[in-house]
Amino acid sequence: MPDQHIRPVLKAILVGAVVAAILDILDPIIFFGLRGIAPIKIPQSIASGVLGRAAYSGGVQTALLGLALHLFIALVWATPFVLASRFLPFLTRYAVLSGLLYGAFIYVVMYSLVLPHTNVFPKNHPTGPVLLNSIAAMVFLVGLPISLANRRFGPPPRVFSN
Repeated sequence: MPDQHIRPVLKAILVGAVVAAILDILDPIIFFGLRGIAPIKIPQSIASGVLGRAAYSGGVQTALLGLALHLFIALVWATPFVLASRFLPFLTRYAVLSGLLYGAFIYVVMYSLVLPHTNVFPKNHPTGPVLLNSIAAMVFLVGLPISLANRRFGPPPRVFSN
């Protein structure tokens, strides 16, 4: 019965994405909040990827757009991991290591391939504490929760016979 495998896959994707999105939005709210940045600016900065500078003058509406985009991005990252784990059992068996490595992969893709091609404002290249926080957030707050949610809620990997 296909449903017995689809529901756990969807649950692993949703739980992983929601947990990663929550942790990954709280991190910059706290990190930059300690540096005097208003919490609303964090989701607005995500919306600026689509809207550019105008996101910062859109109030709650652009903050909500930023939150929706943030969750969508988390779903985009959780989906291939959970689906790949169906065929690559080591992703589930070694969930912590796989999650940490996946988080590092996400960081590289986001900061070298995705963000440079958006309207995110301001355009900057993080250094020092901001860089370390960005890497740690992707590794521990995105990759790891996705992997652990997959191990907890996903179905067992498929077994192929010859």
